[in-house]
Amino acid sequence: MICSVKQYSTITNGSDIFLRQSTRPPMQRSLLLPSLPVQKSQRSVISVQKALHVSAIESFGSPKPRTSLIKCQAYEADRSQPIESNIELPKADTRSEAAKKLKIGVYFAMWWALNVVFNIYNKKVLNAYPFPWLTSTLSLACGSLIMLISWATRIAEAPKTDMDFWKALFPVAVAHTIGHVAATVSMSKVAVSFTHIIKSGEPAFSVLVSRFLLGESFPTSVYLSLLPIIGGCGLAALTELNFNMIGFMGAMISNLAFVFRNIFSKRGMKGKSVSGMNYYACLSILSLIILTPFAIAVEGPAMWKAGFETAISQIGPNLIWWMAAQSVFYHLYNQVSYMSLDEISPLTFSIGNTMKRISVIVSSIIIFHTPVQPVNALGAAIAIFGTFLYSQSKQ
Repeated sequence: MICSVKQYSTITNGSDIFLRQSTRPPMQRSLLLPSLPVQKSQRSVISVQKALHVSAIESFGSPKPRTSLIKCQAYEADRSQPIESNIELPKADTRSEAAKKLKIGVYFAMWWALNVVFNIYNKKVLNAYPFPWLTSTLSLACGSLIMLISWATRIAEAPKTDMDFWKALFPVAVAHTIGHVAATVSMSKVAVSFTHIIKSGEPAFSVLVSRFLLGESFPTSVYLSLLPIIGGCGLAALTELNFNMIGFMGAMISNLAFVFRNIFSKRGMKGKSVSGMNYYACLSILSLIILTPFAIAVEGPAMWKAGFETAISQIGPNLIWWMAAQSVFYHLYNQVSYMSLDEISPLTFSIGNTMKRISVIVSSIIIFHTPVQPVNALGAAIAIFGTFLYSQSKQ
């Protein structure tokens, strides 16, 4: 837009430039603009509705009647050309996006690393001290204690909850408790790699439960992605050298329980403004309250004491360190996974979970020297690939 500024006899306000001459004593000259000879009885005014970028101001030697003394060329702000300058404005959006990607990358690295370490120490404890109910209880107790201390010392801000929150969280905690104990029982009977291969079939349970119990429908691609998941898990189970039915059923029950945990969480926790870290902390506390009486009833202090004395005599004080490490790392890896949900989409989280299982399976095979047949490895690869296809199709 090119605008010409003319002189008027009335006073008008200007947004970017305001020039006024009156009968008052002459003011000090501007250091930026040259003086403009104007008639005493007239006033120069510029009134602009939109933001203007001044590109040129020309003064003439002598005023001419009924002509403008100032020629103002301007462009509308939304159409203006960039100002020629050597000053580069900081790219705030680019920096914030890069910082967000770095933060997500750190979350993923911590999530995978903590999960691998937990599975290693968890298996060491279960091999020496085969009491999965107590091991599961200690994991939840350690996490609950860490968060209670964090809230008391104000390291972390305590969540603001009410009775409705805990009522909605209760079915989630029940499903979480069952899934946690079932997975620990499975790892006490079979190799860590086999448990995670079977647990990679969780999407199949999710689709079946949602379809037949909740009446939800999915695209054909989702149903097709279940074929490699089911086929890969079946092939891995049939060719597992150290197959154990209790271990297999524990992993299957864990899959089903975690599916219901996700369903209860989506339906019951809507509108509850609690961060991912505090949400998992509350879930751990409630799960601990639910699990403790069942752990005492199933195994009991007498069995725990006898087993501990035997394990100490064989392993030594390292057992205590293993138990503490598996409890701490269990809470940390779950806490980081819930915190990452605040930053990433469900699709990204699902892909990250698939990659996590690969890292756990490979690392456990290497560390524990688990014998793997080629057909067994093929079944695991097919199941994990099917899980990846499911995460893509679901979106």
